Order: sequence, then structure tokens, then C-alpha cells
Amino acid sequence: MVKRTGPTNPILKGLIADLKRISNEKNAAIWKRVAKDLLRPTRIRRAVNLHKVEKYLKNGETALIPGKLLSIGDLTKKVEISAYQASDSAKEKIKKAGSKFLTIQELMEKNPAGKKVRIIG
Repeated sequence: MVKRTGPTNPILKGLIADLKRISNEKNAAIWKRVAKDLLRPTRIRRAVNLHKVEKYLKNGETALIPGKLLSIGDLTKKVEISAYQASDSAKEKIKKAGSKFLTIQELMEKNPAGKKVRIIG
């Protein structure tokens, strides 16, 4: 039996490579940390509910979830949320609150230095 050595999803592999590359180019440790978290097996990857985002973020902040965003709880703050995956109902609640959902790739392009981004989970 062959031991797995990492993710097999080609999209995820590309994202991890991009995260490592931009981390080295911009000297931003946050992207290296997210790449390390995404290398973990799916069954132990982070899953965060909206109520945690509501609890730990202030208006105008950016949350980064290296895993899946789930829809339990309500969101009342105007924040940016970035996650590897998100449920459809979580995306709807974010839109209703006037907040914005970004993929990790979009956040990385928008903020390559990774300043003022909070990892949640």
C-alpha cells in the first residue's frame, strides 16, 4: 500500500504552490501558514461556523479560513471572509449582511502582503 504524500486535487495543489510562491516573494509568513494548513488531510482540516466569525471579527476586518466555512449562526458585521470552501447558505448569509466572500486566490491577489488578515479556526 502506497502512503499518500499530500493532496491529489490539482486545483488545491496549484493553490498551495501559489501560496508558497507569494510567501517567498513578498516575505509574508501568513501565506506559508495557510499552505501548511491546506496540506493537512481533509478530515482534519478546519471547519468554521459564521457565529465564530461574528464573535472574533470587528467591522472592516478580513477573516481567512483555511478550510470550510459553514452557515450556523448569523452575521451582522460588514467584513471580508475568505475560505477554501464555503457552503451555499453561508455565502447567502454573508451577502445578506452586506459583507463580501472571497476565495483564498482572490484574497492573495488583492492583498499579497497579507496585512490585516486574521486566520480563524
